[in-house]
Amino acid sequence: MNSTPSSRPKIALALAGGGPLGAIYEIGALCALDEALDGLDLNQLDHYVGVSAGGFIAAGLANGMTPRALCASFIENEDATSEVFDPSWLMVPAYGEFARRGIMLPGLVASALWRLTLGGQSLTGALERLGPGLPTGVFSSDEIDRQLTRLFSREGRTNDFRQLKTRLTLVATNLDSGEAAPFGQPGWDHVPISRAVQASAALPGLFPPVEIGDQYFVDGALKKTMHASVALEGGVDLMLCLNPLVPFDATHAQTEKVMRQGLPKNRRRIPRIVDGGLPAVLSQTFRSMIHSRMELGMKHYERTYPGADILLIEPDHRDPELYLANTFSYRQRRSLAEHAYQQTRAMLRSRRSSMARQLGRHGITLRHAVLEDTRRHLVTPGKAPTRIGRAIASLQEVMDDLGHLVGKPLTPVR
Repeated sequence: MNSTPSSRPKIALALAGGGPLGAIYEIGALCALDEALDGLDLNQLDHYVGVSAGGFIAAGLANGMTPRALCASFIENEDATSEVFDPSWLMVPAYGEFARRGIMLPGLVASALWRLTLGGQSLTGALERLGPGLPTGVFSSDEIDRQLTRLFSREGRTNDFRQLKTRLTLVATNLDSGEAAPFGQPGWDHVPISRAVQASAALPGLFPPVEIGDQYFVDGALKKTMHASVALEGGVDLMLCLNPLVPFDATHAQTEKVMRQGLPKNRRRIPRIVDGGLPAVLSQTFRSMIHSRMELGMKHYERTYPGADILLIEPDHRDPELYLANTFSYRQRRSLAEHAYQQTRAMLRSRRSSMARQLGRHGITLRHAVLEDTRRHLVTPGKAPTRIGRAIASLQEVMDDLGHLVGKPLTPVR
């Protein structure tokens, strides 16, 4: 299904989830792609597919918001008069859910005590009776719907799938059936975009399920990580996929900061995952599970849609910057976005040969001068790397490029 010279290629973009951190990475990566790829307009694609946090980014792009505008809204939102989407809104306790479940507790407790004392039921069985009184989520996601309604109600934008100039699909999961709910597709396009984003990002346990009509919906990643098949089934020539969450390889981890500072080897070592305790172990487990599922999905896409070029962009598994981040810190969000921006630029340089061929089939070329410009930054630049640091980074990029050409990554520079 590759395009001919006389026809315009059909290009789609699929954005996976990953919470605020995932959105930060995707914004930084999209800004880098927007600058470095000539012939690609990220606001003029044929289809956008978003899951969870990726749904917010996809909805913004489909509404004409440029990657830089998304950065200003999500990352650099210190100006109260600007378009602001503040991740701290996601930390509002779900008071309504607590109240609804709390009303049920007295009756449930009475029933459990009766069954325990007079009904002959075991303690475990009696405690199970209290289950319906437990909240289904800790934080409220209602602010997502309210703020995106405001954002998409501005002139030139819309909160209605049917009024968009392009196709947008935001995937959630029907809690009762376990099936994917492709909001934006025929039969699902009557739901407001803001509400669909809220449903797609409702991670079970963290946020209560979102009620739409008489059904409840949760995070779209429960079914699939990427859902790129939604666009591939409609026929595309080039499928761009961004996945922000990867398992962290602490055994080979290395950062540019470590390289350019010339730290001794005993200070270069990244601590083991287990040293971070339960949160680190759970994070690594979750990342490994969803990434393994995504890898299987990508292989399936390649077999099922051989006529489409599929390009996956994701962080370096050896990079600890995103893995160890606190995404609710304003200053760190800026540095993380800059990091994602620069790492994507480095990836484009290191894979320029293979990507030039793949993208060239669809009329897209790399702006080499832009990629080589060391003065480019997404946010306020920090301390510039030394000449030795730049030389090591350049050598690593050449080795990676050669590795992609022969189909096997070469040993990283140490």
